[in-house]
Amino acid sequence: MSNEAPAAPEAAASVSPGRLTRGTIARYATGSLGTGGFATLPGLVLTYYLTDSLGVAALAAGAVITFAKLWDVVIDPVIGALTDRDLARRGSRRRLMLIGACALPLFFALTFAVPPALGPVVGAVWVLIAFTLTATAFSLFQVPYIALPAELTPRYDERTRLLTWRVVVLTLAILLFGAGGPALRGAADDPAAGYLVMGIVAGAVIGIGMLVATTVARRTRARHTVAGSHVEPGPTNSAPRRSIRENYASGIRALRRSRAFRMLLATFVLQALATGLMLAGAQYVATWVLRSEDAVEVLFVALIAPALVAAPAWGMVARRIGKERAFAIASVVFALAALSILGMLWAPGAWIYVPVGVAGIAYAGMQSLPMAMLPDVISHDERTASEADGGRPGGAGAFSGVWTAGETVGFALGATVLSIILAATGYVSSVAGQVVEQPDAAVTGIVLSFSLVPALLIALSLLTLVRYPLRRRDVDPG
Repeated sequence: MSNEAPAAPEAAASVSPGRLTRGTIARYATGSLGTGGFATLPGLVLTYYLTDSLGVAALAAGAVITFAKLWDVVIDPVIGALTDRDLARRGSRRRLMLIGACALPLFFALTFAVPPALGPVVGAVWVLIAFTLTATAFSLFQVPYIALPAELTPRYDERTRLLTWRVVVLTLAILLFGAGGPALRGAADDPAAGYLVMGIVAGAVIGIGMLVATTVARRTRARHTVAGSHVEPGPTNSAPRRSIRENYASGIRALRRSRAFRMLLATFVLQALATGLMLAGAQYVATWVLRSEDAVEVLFVALIAPALVAAPAWGMVARRIGKERAFAIASVVFALAALSILGMLWAPGAWIYVPVGVAGIAYAGMQSLPMAMLPDVISHDERTASEADGGRPGGAGAFSGVWTAGETVGFALGATVLSIILAATGYVSSVAGQVVEQPDAAVTGIVLSFSLVPALLIALSLLTLVRYPLRRRDVDPG
């Protein structure tokens, strides 16, 4: 099938031996407005919002965010099983995606709607409840969204193409929310009103991106072989109901059965921890190292502008040398760029934008390549499911549920590690409008959390990446 060929109505998003249509790629990639926005903006401003607008102590702020994220770890495997069941019974993963896309904007706005007069304790509880509900809505969308590529195409390079363009939109979303979010926050004279405007506008844009992506899942059908020919069955009501325990067991079986999944997931979680730590620390670097709260917008431009060009380039590199090798190169480049930022301890200044730009180039590969490798892992498991599991694969939802939970843990612990570093180095929290000065130890801790610690985490992730066993010949033998 060529890019221009119209898809049949019943199979617009189904597995095809040909190339994916431009429309399918574009609609799937648009979902990254949602995933990029949710990953970027709360990670960037929520800890800072709690400590420097609501007066919540650093450790308490970290605990609030960590709880909401760890709640995702509890529900993501269940959502994975539910979306597999939807696919079997309804022929689509769209239902949960649609619920999440509609609910998230409201909860996202409520997260940043706390009246400062309520005080730190009530403010922390408010954010805890609202952000937990936001994270739940996000998981309802994200788990089935991640499961889709394995069903959209069976081809090794087509998955790279699909996920490359997803990361192009993801990098645009990071720029939009990373620079535009703080700009919206600063548009109002009252900080509380600024955060509320930011929450409403950003939540609406996130929801729109998610809604567009749900159309890719609308007509997905499982493809089966009957007497040597392919047929496209409709939904079935024969999918068995699973208990919560069985839902978790399905994810655990996927981890135990697939070494490739274990190694890829461990690598991605460690890297999510590193990038989540840097994301949470960016606003603190801007305010207390570069001495300009608005400098966070420039940091994001420096990060994303190179990444927009780099994402397609990483796809071309992967086609030549393999995804796993390209992923390793991107990781090493990112670690070296992060390590060089350590120089801010002795010479803070605008030079930081250069290594941040290099890190942005590498980050594009660190996002697109593992996401393109995950469908390979899923399809490989479908062909090689062990006899111990009755020859049955775990289902894409089981894999994506565990994957999303792992990614969530990584980003959550990034904020947690930052809050621990801030508390240990004596960081002083404040309410909106209050002027404080940070001790030198706290500024040193901010620099370390943005440079040395992420570099060490990336180095650790390489130990699991080198043990990833799949190559092109394992996934795309033809």
